[in-house]
Amino acid sequence: MKPALIVIDMLEEFVHGRLKSPDAEKIVPNIRKLIDTARNNNIPVIYVADRHFPVDHELKLWGEHALIGSDESKIIRELEPTSKDYVLYKRSYSGFRDTGLDMLLRDLGIDTVFLTGIHTHICVLHTAWDAFYYGYNIYVVKDAVAAFSREDHEYALKYMEKNYGAKIVDTSEAIKLLGSKA
Repeated sequence: MKPALIVIDMLEEFVHGRLKSPDAEKIVPNIRKLIDTARNNNIPVIYVADRHFPVDHELKLWGEHALIGSDESKIIRELEPTSKDYVLYKRSYSGFRDTGLDMLLRDLGIDTVFLTGIHTHICVLHTAWDAFYYGYNIYVVKDAVAAFSREDHEYALKYMEKNYGAKIVDTSEAIKLLGSKA
């Protein structure tokens, strides 16, 4: 296994703003532990972050959010990337769509992705869908992802496990797996 840690949409908008998950702040310490583990084991940390133009299609559904240049589009301070991390910007739900993520993962020789972030039932789910179709092994860290509701969260985890073959693990399991790859 050659893994990468993917941090999805841990932005001011989704952690503290209008479209925040009620559990967003609870997952921050777990994501922090995973980032530290990945960095300590030379595993790539890749952030995919919403960054919208005012004309983007999904704004018709969700309203203006994470607009380019806004404070809401910034990655939260607690999980701020370093110069060794990768930051890709997206204008749709999936971290793969028009971001260069697949090319980056292939350039790095990655075959396995560990998914973390917001929202389990939207951007995490759609990123997992594309990861599945691009042929990656998928781990979703269940206590490092969050949704608008517990029901949305549980539904998405089951869906990814059943339909994409995602392995659903907790932070401690993910840390062991990432630590054993050094």
